[in-house]
Amino acid sequence: MEQAEGNTEIATGNWERQQPTREDPLPSRSGTSWSDVAADHGRDPLAELFAAIDPVSHAAMTYFYGHLFAIEPSARAIFPPAMDAQRIRFYQALRRIALSSDNDGQLTAYLEGLGRAHRKFGVQKEHFDAFHQALAATWQRYAPEVWTGAASAAWEDLFGRAVQIMITAAERDAEQAPPWWLAEIVGHEARSADLAVLTLQPCQPVPYLPGQHVAIQTPRWPRLWRNYSIANAPNEDGTLTIHVRAVPGGLVSATLVHHVAVGDTLLLGAAAGAMTVDLSSQRDILCLAGGTGLAPLKAIIEAVTGAPGAARRREIVLYYGARHESGLYDLPDLHRLETVYPWLQVIPVVSEEAAPDTIYGTIPCVAARATRKNRDIYVSGPDEMIARTVAELKNRGAPEELIHYDCPPF
Repeated sequence: MEQAEGNTEIATGNWERQQPTREDPLPSRSGTSWSDVAADHGRDPLAELFAAIDPVSHAAMTYFYGHLFAIEPSARAIFPPAMDAQRIRFYQALRRIALSSDNDGQLTAYLEGLGRAHRKFGVQKEHFDAFHQALAATWQRYAPEVWTGAASAAWEDLFGRAVQIMITAAERDAEQAPPWWLAEIVGHEARSADLAVLTLQPCQPVPYLPGQHVAIQTPRWPRLWRNYSIANAPNEDGTLTIHVRAVPGGLVSATLVHHVAVGDTLLLGAAAGAMTVDLSSQRDILCLAGGTGLAPLKAIIEAVTGAPGAARRREIVLYYGARHESGLYDLPDLHRLETVYPWLQVIPVVSEEAAPDTIYGTIPCVAARATRKNRDIYVSGPDEMIARTVAELKNRGAPEELIHYDCPPF
């Protein structure tokens, strides 16, 4: 499953959807938001700053990158040639960091993940000084009335702590993993005109958990990294399987579907993602997949089928949805899994035609009728589908702590 065709990391633009284990969560001073650090009589200076920047964010980010590349020309090599999507997503990342609560440590985890992910771009500690200067100049130019002493102090405090978390995470990661892996394409199977299943053989093992994704870069598009879910549980030969649909206008996805072949080499980033399976649980499982969102759920199912003891005998119900029957590209292999794992039930769902041996409807509608009681629930697919499905599950009383998914924070 491709998770993004645009870059959203804070410095480079890729949002990695990470929620790693953390040792030192960032403290929240007021219990409501990081940005309360310099609040004056109930005012949040960072909230006011971003409220002022929001209407002119495109111009502000254009100015920011121009300023950044002027004071640190080497930083240009970090970024892709086309910057339009980059500007939007970078601003969204900044806004999230400035305005989010960190009561449960999610923001700290997000920053730690960014710190690790930046390694594959060659980001160095020195680059953060240039970012700091360029952002301060941008705030001064586009929000001069709000960029007061209180706002400046709050931003300095926030930026310093955020950068320290990212640098620490990157340094810790460098002690045990390379910044990226080379991987050879050893299998390329076209499942439709716009969809392919690729098998990759990394030059050295890539550690990951079932349900996670990796960032991929092709030689055709240097500095463009796109996230794809791994569709198999870890195995002895170390191969990774990914499901790729060519997105209209998508440079990397089109390349992986139409312009690579067995023997070609790709770059892989470190695995990331919060939607992982608890193999110690004995709860039954409900999986809700739309399109290539099947990929991480297939890895989770494989992991459960290979678990030892009672954890292996968990009933799994997989609703696998597409608009048309032809979109159920992996149904034969899923039926094979059913034959070797009798506790698995695969239920195909189509939303725009009536087809034999399928349910007519959408995944959110199916979720409203599915058996949910005391089940671990995994949801994967297009972002809108995830949002609607999760909302439906919660409205029907599914406990939030049992619902697992990866979804953009903006």
